[in-house]
Amino acid sequence: EVITNKSSVKWLAKKVTGSHEGNVSISDAHLHFENDVLTGGNITINMNSINCTDLEGEPKKQLEGHLLSDDFFGTKFYPTAELEIIKADKISSDLYKISASIVIKGVKQDISFNATIKNGIAKADLVIDRSKFNVKYGSGTFFDNLGDKMIYDEFNLYVVIAYKN
Repeated sequence: EVITNKSSVKWLAKKVTGSHEGNVSISDAHLHFENDVLTGGNITINMNSINCTDLEGEPKKQLEGHLLSDDFFGTKFYPTAELEIIKADKISSDLYKISASIVIKGVKQDISFNATIKNGIAKADLVIDRSKFNVKYGSGTFFDNLGDKMIYDEFNLYVVIAYKN
């Protein structure tokens, strides 16, 4: 059983002239264990909860509104993002190699990453390429001559899942 109020997803997105960071809320999650070994799981993210933590006031409101818009995550039509663990290979006592599928903006992609699981806490750092999910705004993959307005396609998610073991 996942403890959502003790779990978190932090994001970091970089652009030519700097970066922004914040968090999103986990609306639902569960991890499957067999004999104390992770075998699968699901995480649902409330995309309408996107929060920027490095800005305040009007710039914060503008960035959050833009991230919710169709330019980025289109949360009116895609209010959640989903991650499903397909396979979890135990590498050492606390380390797993995870194979998963992730759905953002209705687009499903396979992803793999490492996760550590210890004392009721699962942690993973994911690198997501937004261009694979039709998130085009400011992307050098889709547009030429952006100069210092370019936003890098890859963004980072730092996930911490607390669960009752």
